[in-house]
Amino acid sequence: MAPLPDGPPPTQCLPHRTKTSKKHGQETPTPGPGRTTTGFDGTQLTAPIRWEKSTQTMSNPLLEVFGFPTDNHSEEAERLRSNRICPYGNSIPNCTKDRANDPLGVCSVNNGGDAVITCPVRFREKWLIAEDASKFFFAPGTQWTTLKEVRLKDAYGVSAGNIDVVLVSYDDRGKLIDFGSLEIQAVYISGNIRNPYARYMSDPHKHSNLDWSKEKNYPRADFLSSSRKRLAPQLLFKGGILHSWNKKSAVALDRPFFQTLPTLAEVSPEEAEICWMVYDLEKNHHQNKYELKPYKKVYTKFNESISQITIAKPGNIEDFMKLLQSKLDETLDNESSNLNRSVVLEDLL
Repeated sequence: MAPLPDGPPPTQCLPHRTKTSKKHGQETPTPGPGRTTTGFDGTQLTAPIRWEKSTQTMSNPLLEVFGFPTDNHSEEAERLRSNRICPYGNSIPNCTKDRANDPLGVCSVNNGGDAVITCPVRFREKWLIAEDASKFFFAPGTQWTTLKEVRLKDAYGVSAGNIDVVLVSYDDRGKLIDFGSLEIQAVYISGNIRNPYARYMSDPHKHSNLDWSKEKNYPRADFLSSSRKRLAPQLLFKGGILHSWNKKSAVALDRPFFQTLPTLAEVSPEEAEICWMVYDLEKNHHQNKYELKPYKKVYTKFNESISQITIAKPGNIEDFMKLLQSKLDETLDNESSNLNRSVVLEDLL
């Protein structure tokens, strides 16, 4: 399969570091200062943070259900919802997330007004991620195709996990020439997303703008767990094997998740071993639907990225010493109190 035709024009390149504010007990990205970054077309641009907030109510955690906003009641949206169909190329027509017989059809959530992708299949829209990864892996004009969920083993035959997508290049006779790894990083949810989803699905028209703000376990994007429990281990194990083979890797993730990562040391595309392909969900108001759009690419070395993501920035040791002293004082006071009580008891006896 040859590369797909060029997609939509590149969007404005934006920085990925943010400050945070609190809403519904969650951390919400707020604009930070502008900085120079690499756009999808390779140009160097400096721009402030700018994105469109969700028009759905802040109290509704659901953004997309079976590919459509919760307030979209078009014929197509109703058809997908009633049949539990995934519009983004799942392994079978139906959504299978969480449970095959009762799937959790939430593609993305409203995280304080920001669109956060929580299902990895959501990234397959128009297969932009494959087209963009191919440009990093292969020379222009290369014949390539995709292989999904490919098992990777270490030197002892132990599975290091499945690679989400392997892009392979081949010659006119179908002989394999080269390959690269594409990992898709959706965001974990803390709290309970199934309860508001079930409420919405019970009557989508009635619950178009569901108010879930006063319910327990309000769902929020868990960026910390997403990076420490999924992204970092995948880079260490699967990425480590691929790096030892001198093969390139690409990581597809959304802007809100990328903004929570440490600032990565960037290199030129020619020097890079990892390409971070960052996307955003942009509202198409005419169709009342969100579309996956390129945000920017960040090119890095493998070892430097691993170090920056997996090693926490140390806090002040003096603060930790004060904490230890406080706990030590508490322990010694308790021991002294227990000793005094023992002496009194012995006197009584």
